[in-house]
Amino acid sequence: MDFTPALIPGQLVKRYKRFLADIVLDTGETITAHCANSGALLGVTTLGLRVWVTPHPTSSRKLKYTWQLVEIDETYVGVNTSLPNRLAEEAILGGLIPELQGYESLKREVKYGQNSRIDLLLTSPTKSPCYVEVKNVHLKRKQNVEFPDCVTARGTKHLKELEAVVQQGGRAVMLYIVQRTDCTAFQLASDLDPLYAQTAAQVFSNGVEALAYACAITPERIEVKKPLIIIS
Repeated sequence: MDFTPALIPGQLVKRYKRFLADIVLDTGETITAHCANSGALLGVTTLGLRVWVTPHPTSSRKLKYTWQLVEIDETYVGVNTSLPNRLAEEAILGGLIPELQGYESLKREVKYGQNSRIDLLLTSPTKSPCYVEVKNVHLKRKQNVEFPDCVTARGTKHLKELEAVVQQGGRAVMLYIVQRTDCTAFQLASDLDPLYAQTAAQVFSNGVEALAYACAITPERIEVKKPLIIIS
């Protein structure tokens, strides 16, 4: 996926009220950008970090910029949680995720479970339907990337919904899309959300599949690139 229009660089001033970030562009202009990420954003909100935003100059939006990338130790990290679904869809259709090949149809945001919507539904006349929940990953505290970066009751609910799919004879996959380029393995952040980690261990043992894929990222383009080892 290409970043269109082209990203604009700057320096982070602060992230606040979850969805706002003040940034000084390289032009010297100070702007407030939309931060499409409700998580804690641990490790990526330090004053002065190099960041990139998407401009929306002709839009009627109140905020004319969206924060997309941050650079940490020469590594690009994506913070926009609205991108992973698009990235996953592009990767599946492009044959980049072998585990999710062989389906004839891909639909997004299909209703299922208890008042939920599955991110991606894969179907084929010769296979059980495959329900794919997609989560964005950016956190790296030591060697491995981790999810979540704070308590996520919604994420725990999604795990239970996937487990119910398996119990009803379907296929369910938890797909972690890692928006950073400096990782080889993924693990759950059990100290940040013990309930999510416990629930994940339960549903994975009951047939829900877990996949983690990292992205290749530049200020021009982002795409799913490689599978990661999942550390249990």
